[in-house]
Amino acid sequence: MKQIKIATNVEVYAYEELDAEHRQLLKAAQEAAHNAYAPYSQFHVGAALLLDDGTVITGSNQENASYPAGCCAERTALFYAGANHPNTPIRHIAIVAFNGQGQVEQISPCGICRQVLLESEQRQGSPISVWLFGREAIYRFPSASSLLPLCFGKEALE
Repeated sequence: MKQIKIATNVEVYAYEELDAEHRQLLKAAQEAAHNAYAPYSQFHVGAALLLDDGTVITGSNQENASYPAGCCAERTALFYAGANHPNTPIRHIAIVAFNGQGQVEQISPCGICRQVLLESEQRQGSPISVWLFGREAIYRFPSASSLLPLCFGKEALE
């Protein structure tokens, strides 16, 4: 048997350390979270994308009584970007969530959203930095692929 260690680098920021661009992106994600339709989970998630041309696209989670029919905030924003700005690379995604007690301590994309984010990154051929805005700490991953080690991509299908 052989063991390997898989690690990823994460930068941790305080709000005060953010530049104006990332503060604006956080604000857009927070506003998007307030547009979530989450009557079942009461878990309101907002995502904001910053495209290469400066465009900001937002998405929020949209639940449905038939749970699989809903859509997460990240995929809502990513699919909108793909449909309406297919040739404009995404530079950053910011994600934030609120529950009944306010902003959550830590948020992270679900597995399906990680996969969609990874494929968006692979399709554009450049990294998408992932910013996870918690109540106290902000985590920055350098790319979507850093969230999904040993990822499944189009190469596996060739």
